[in-house]
Amino acid sequence: MTNKFESSIDGLQNEQPVWNAKSIFSKLIQKDQLVGDLYSINYEEGKVLVHDFHRQKVGGIPSLCFLIATRVNPDNDIDYKDEDSSIILLRVMDATQIPQDKEAEKVRIETAQRISGEADKHWDGEETMDLKTRHVFSYAGIACRIIGTFYLEEDESKPHLGLKLKFGSDISNYYSNKGFKIFKPNGKALEEIVNYIDPKNINDYRDIYQNSSRVKLGNVRYASTNRKYQGVDEVPVFIYPADLLAQKSALFGMTRTGKSNTTKIIAKSIYELRHPKDVFSDENPDGDKPLRIGQIIFDPNGEYANENTQDASTGQDNPIALKNIWELFSNVSSGEERNKIKNAEVITYGVRKHNNDPDRILMKLNFYASNMLQNGKDIINFTLEGQESQYFKNFKQVRFDKPIKEEYEKETEFYEELKRYYRRELAYRALLKKAGFEPPLRLKPKMLFSAGRFLFSTELRKIMSETKLPKDVKKESIIKASAEILGKEDASWDSLASAFEGLFYFLDTNEYAKYNVDYIKKSQTGEGFADSDFERILEMFTFSKGTNLIGKATLQHDPNTVKDYAEEIYQHLLQGKLVIVDQSSGDYEVNKSAAERIMEYIFRGNQLIFRTGEQPKDIMIYIEEAHNLLPSSKESDMQDIWVRTAKEGSKYRLGLIYATQEVSSIQKNILKNTANWFISHLNNSDETKELCKYYDFADFEPSIRRAQDKGFLRVKTLSNMFVIPVQVDKFEIKTNK
Repeated sequence: MTNKFESSIDGLQNEQPVWNAKSIFSKLIQKDQLVGDLYSINYEEGKVLVHDFHRQKVGGIPSLCFLIATRVNPDNDIDYKDEDSSIILLRVMDATQIPQDKEAEKVRIETAQRISGEADKHWDGEETMDLKTRHVFSYAGIACRIIGTFYLEEDESKPHLGLKLKFGSDISNYYSNKGFKIFKPNGKALEEIVNYIDPKNINDYRDIYQNSSRVKLGNVRYASTNRKYQGVDEVPVFIYPADLLAQKSALFGMTRTGKSNTTKIIAKSIYELRHPKDVFSDENPDGDKPLRIGQIIFDPNGEYANENTQDASTGQDNPIALKNIWELFSNVSSGEERNKIKNAEVITYGVRKHNNDPDRILMKLNFYASNMLQNGKDIINFTLEGQESQYFKNFKQVRFDKPIKEEYEKETEFYEELKRYYRRELAYRALLKKAGFEPPLRLKPKMLFSAGRFLFSTELRKIMSETKLPKDVKKESIIKASAEILGKEDASWDSLASAFEGLFYFLDTNEYAKYNVDYIKKSQTGEGFADSDFERILEMFTFSKGTNLIGKATLQHDPNTVKDYAEEIYQHLLQGKLVIVDQSSGDYEVNKSAAERIMEYIFRGNQLIFRTGEQPKDIMIYIEEAHNLLPSSKESDMQDIWVRTAKEGSKYRLGLIYATQEVSSIQKNILKNTANWFISHLNNSDETKELCKYYDFADFEPSIRRAQDKGFLRVKTLSNMFVIPVQVDKFEIKTNK
């Protein structure tokens, strides 16, 4: 039995080997779609002579439509090895001059002048122009760009499979004095052309993914003036979701031109890989294996996580959010069973609750918990971005990396470092309380510093209580009060905040300097009582602005949670779930920091798997407003997680789909390595000229700038050999119920 992936694409060949070139080419050449003759050709373009009769017969020849040029007559036997046994694919660009045009224009003007003022007559009427003249002047020239050549070939490694339809993105030769007939492919012929991919690509997919399913993206559309019933508007265009895996994909277009709908179609296509139509089994060894791909969508406007009325066709429609995609393959009506299926497929996150999404998980951390201490600190660091004061810069450098016993030669050295760490931890938690973070009920200060004897010795507190500052009586009073608080077994978080402020003042006294000299002499590590990180934390207690800014992160704090949402999301993705992060509510900075934390976890997780020599699981990442995350100004900033993901993500099996209306602002090296392109309307030449640098988008520049139709895209994917103009389908969820 012939493997379905080794036969030509989509019906061009039967399951059995085909050696008859005629049966293959007849699928592409429609003799009733003749439009004219090729009268001029070079390696880049061809010129076609078309008569108005044929133009009308085929339903018109829109700009940018496909034509085919060939010397093949499908009614005759064909030797596939003959040089003329090929089909040249053309794209219509514009009109071109033919020798008679000047004379024709003169006659038309004279005729129009003669009947000027007569409303019921036209200059092309039978009563105003003789038949011979009308016939001759009905010819026109059309300039076309050569896209490539379809030809037939044997598979030398598997000659038993018969002939294969192949495509080359150029022409290998031409003869100036050879004529080609020109046809406008419609219907099935056009479907075969626009959906052609090299069979080798599909075999590659099969080796890697065990699933090479394709899904419908939309229908062929040549122009904004999309007249129906011309054999084009119902020609389906398909994409292979496997094209998107571990690749960069771009969605470019103005607001309200179909980017979000296209994103939903793409996410849906990848989701559907888990339920292939032709399922692999012992009885069907050529079928597809189910493939679960984790997907995460950062949703700045809430249009994927929530029902969105702007996507409804009419006011009475009930728009369906992408979060409901789990219903595609669900046929159960039981509430409990439905929830079980939903939770296994789609998870939504957000910084705030949503009335229509009771199952939403809030992105909160317990900033006090030992296992989330540094994670919370990273979020706080983000809220302090842009602060120029030195004490902010110092505080951002503080890290909570607990000492590891095995890294110390002497046990006494380890315990001394552990004591310093616990001082930092206690002071930081007191700072959190001062900034407005509610501590867990079970976490009491005495659990951490054991009535002061462990972290703050009796000797230290005695010296503090005897400190004299004649020139600053207020600070002296605060220091003495601090000494008392640090010795209390039942000290509260609030009292500790004032105690650490006093301790900071004490570090600047002569009494402390003397105490510290003796401390260093007794130390096993040769270090002083207060390390630099401890001092940086203490300094924050003296500035109200500091605690006020830190308090901006309280929205992400939950004293009762025990899980890190970033780790939880990564686990969902490894399980192949669709995760939607709703960023439409809450503070912009809070949402941004949360997104960066999530991305950092995903990147590091797959990177670690890769470095162990294993294959990481595929994860798809969708980002909107990409010009903010991947601007050219950050091109060399490898500390930025978005830049690192865009540049290095492919080898870690991270696919990135980024959307923006500002093509020119995206980093050039990212654009150069983008494999899949989905382009809708852009309204200025700065953006369209940037597109012209890639593939054959230069052909479409005027159309992209002019046509504002929603969902009218120009698409180039990894498998496609050329750009296809497509009217993308409306996203919908058809259930099995």
